[in-house]
Amino acid sequence: MPNEHAFTLRAQWLGQQLREMREKSRLTLRDVGECLNRNASTVSRIESGMLPARVPEVLTYLDVCGIDDPKRRDDLKTMAQDVWQKGWWDGLPANAAASLIDWIWLESRATVIRSFQESVVPGLLQTREYAEAVIQAADEDLTDDQFRRFVDLRMNRQQLLSLPEPVRLSAIITEGALRRAVGGPEVMRAQLAHLRSMAGWPNVEIMVLPLAAGAHASPDGSFDVFQMRRPYPSAGCISTVVGTIVAEGEKADSLHQRYDRLRRAALRNGAVQRILFDLQARLE
Repeated sequence: MPNEHAFTLRAQWLGQQLREMREKSRLTLRDVGECLNRNASTVSRIESGMLPARVPEVLTYLDVCGIDDPKRRDDLKTMAQDVWQKGWWDGLPANAAASLIDWIWLESRATVIRSFQESVVPGLLQTREYAEAVIQAADEDLTDDQFRRFVDLRMNRQQLLSLPEPVRLSAIITEGALRRAVGGPEVMRAQLAHLRSMAGWPNVEIMVLPLAAGAHASPDGSFDVFQMRRPYPSAGCISTVVGTIVAEGEKADSLHQRYDRLRRAALRNGAVQRILFDLQARLE
C-alpha cells in the first residue's frame, strides 16, 4: 500500500468529483452506498478524500450516476488509478510532510512548472552539494539516513527535466538568492555554473529578478504553479514557515498572474548569463 500521506491531494480531488457527480444525479450517500456495499459514513469518507476510492468503486459511481460519456469515464478512471499509483516518492521517511508528497506528485503530473524562488535556487536546478547544504541548514535534527534520503529525493525529482517528454520549467530566482554563498564559495561557484548550463536546455528558462527591481509582485515569498495533464486543473504551491499551501482554481490563476508580473521585471537570456558569470567570477 502506498504511503498514507500520498493519498491527501489525489484522494481529495477524486472525492470532490465523485461528490459533485452524485449530487448532480440527486442521489444520497445511502443510495450510492447500497451499490458499493458500503454504509453512508464510509461513502462520505471517500468523497472527503479520507478514504481513497478504488477503480471498481469509481466505475460503480459512474454507472449508478448514469455517466456514459467515454471522456468523463476515462478521466475519473485515471484519477482513481493515480490515487493508488506507486512512485519513487512512496516510502518516504515517516516525518515527510503530506504537503511534500503532494508537491512531488504535482511535479510528476505537470507539463509546465513556473517557479519563483526568493531565497534559494529551485530544487529542480540544484547541484547535489548545494542541496546538501540547504537541507542540512533547514533541519539539523535529521539522522544521517534521513539526510541521505531527502538529498536523494531532491536529486530524483530532477529526472523530470530529462525525460523523453520532459516537463517545461520556467524559473525566476532573485539576485539575493544567487549572491548567498550556500555551502561556501566552491559549492556556490559550481551551482552558478550549473545554472548557466541548464539555461541552455530547450525546456528550461531561467530568469533573475535583480535587486534593482525593488519591491516586486510576490512580497510574501516563493511559490510554484503547475499546469497539469488532463483531467487535473492548474494548481499552485505556496511555501510558508508552517508548510505548503496548495491553491486551485482562481487562486492558482492569481499565482499565474503574479508570475507574469515578476517575469516582466526579471532579466532574461544573455542578461542572465552575464549576471551568473559575474557572480561566479566574484567567488574565484
